[in-house]
Amino acid sequence: MKILITGICGFVGSEIALQLRENSSVADLQVIGIDNLSRNGSWRNRERLAAREIEVVHGDIRLATDMDAVGAVDWVIDAAANPSVLAGVDGKSSSRQLIDDNLLGTVNLLEYCKQHKAGFVLLSTSRVYSIPPLAGLQVEASDQAFIPAGNDLPAGITATGILEGFSTTAPVSLYGATKLASEQLALEYGYTFDFPVWINRCGVMAGAGQFGKADQGIFAFWLHSWKEQRPLKYIGFGGHGHQVRDCLHPRDLVPLLLKQCVAGNGDRPPVVNVSGGVESAMSLAQLSDWCAERWGHRNVEADTAPRRFDLPWVVLDNSLAFEAWGWKPATSARQILTDIAAFADSQADWIAFSR
Repeated sequence: MKILITGICGFVGSEIALQLRENSSVADLQVIGIDNLSRNGSWRNRERLAAREIEVVHGDIRLATDMDAVGAVDWVIDAAANPSVLAGVDGKSSSRQLIDDNLLGTVNLLEYCKQHKAGFVLLSTSRVYSIPPLAGLQVEASDQAFIPAGNDLPAGITATGILEGFSTTAPVSLYGATKLASEQLALEYGYTFDFPVWINRCGVMAGAGQFGKADQGIFAFWLHSWKEQRPLKYIGFGGHGHQVRDCLHPRDLVPLLLKQCVAGNGDRPPVVNVSGGVESAMSLAQLSDWCAERWGHRNVEADTAPRRFDLPWVVLDNSLAFEAWGWKPATSARQILTDIAAFADSQADWIAFSR
């Protein structure tokens, strides 16, 4: 079986590729990847991949001709995206660029899968879920972290997280819309042209070696910024840092991805949440406490002004992935943080290097 990973020189793509290479139970598995190498630090991951003899094609999924040069594969795992919920509105990238990156790139990949009868796995996001009911979710602070309050929670939310059936009605942000549209197109292409499609809605990815940008992953960004004595700020929600996210190491996706590739079409649900769940959920204030124990106390500025698209509590319920695939994360949040911190201690200025 030959698997193509898009965005293979990013954090998620490279970790999945390396884990597939090291621990695959599938005979004759070949892993290749494509990346446009546009992000700072991409070359570092390309060197890591080359050391494990994983081929990387320098190309852009937004260009159909670059995809043609890859040749036939059996499966595509799409890990290429602009991951920022503020993309297209923050002045750092245009809305047109976001659409090109996250949606038109998907169209090219689906046309490629159509041509080669390859299966398609989309790594999607928790940000496909509707913003207004999440923004209006009643929460209370417990141990410096928000938790859902009361018994009258919106449909599709329980104390253990957001379910796949929760509303995806707009607004979801431009970023969320590109991923949601990609999901729908993938399912339609798979049905129309008879190739298997699986969609994994991921929580926040985190781990050692992740690029030092908040939109790439708040856990790694917070730890590296703390260690490097860079400014940090609690934004909105009273400036207390009680907002909560879950986290997942991308290598934990590999057992699920292999099952999906072997299953073909199958009769399992095509869309599942994959995350660390409530067991991995932490607030910024709790992250700060962890950092203080590791590197010593420091002040974090408070900014009570709300920021667009920010939400108090985003935790995915991963129970359907367990029911359908027997999948659950293997790496605890504490282990992820310990690994990031050890990596941060080995780097002089990772934030500046990888921006």
